[in-house]
Amino acid sequence: MKRLTVVLAVLGALCGAMALAQEADAPVKTDKPPEKQCQPDIGCVTNLPLPRFVSLKGSEGNARRGPGLTHRIDWVFTRAGMPLKITAEYENWRRVEDSEGAGGWVHYSLLSGVRTLLVTLDMAELRDGPSDTAVVLAQAEMGVVGRILECIPDWCRVSLDGTRGWIRTSAVWGVKEGEIVE
Repeated sequence: MKRLTVVLAVLGALCGAMALAQEADAPVKTDKPPEKQCQPDIGCVTNLPLPRFVSLKGSEGNARRGPGLTHRIDWVFTRAGMPLKITAEYENWRRVEDSEGAGGWVHYSLLSGVRTLLVTLDMAELRDGPSDTAVVLAQAEMGVVGRILECIPDWCRVSLDGTRGWIRTSAVWGVKEGEIVE
């Protein structure tokens, strides 16, 4: 009887060891989804291209040193409609920069998908067509913010202070070179 008890104890120990070995080889089950591999030109959160342009939704937005309310405010954007370039994403936060490179992490609720641009050339010409020979409708001062209506390579149709026309993309910031906006 003692031998049978010893044999059964040894068999039980072997079965337990085999079960543990099988569990070690099995994938670990967690409630967390697997980590997503991010591509450098695609946002991990939205799957939208990076960098991309958006605008400031309200008249004020805090840009923080890191993605969270506990991080220090480094910069405050104070111009509604200001175009901003998103360069990174983390949960509900977007790292943005303005035309001068100033910026930080902004909560996504402060941003709008409405496309705007900033005139970077003093007395930039607004024309009635996408051509250097088209009639000049108005001139825009440096620093004016306008809404993008559409863009073709080298030209954007915009609304600046109620005047609509075409402006060269080399005279503005808020659209990528060669970008088409419909």
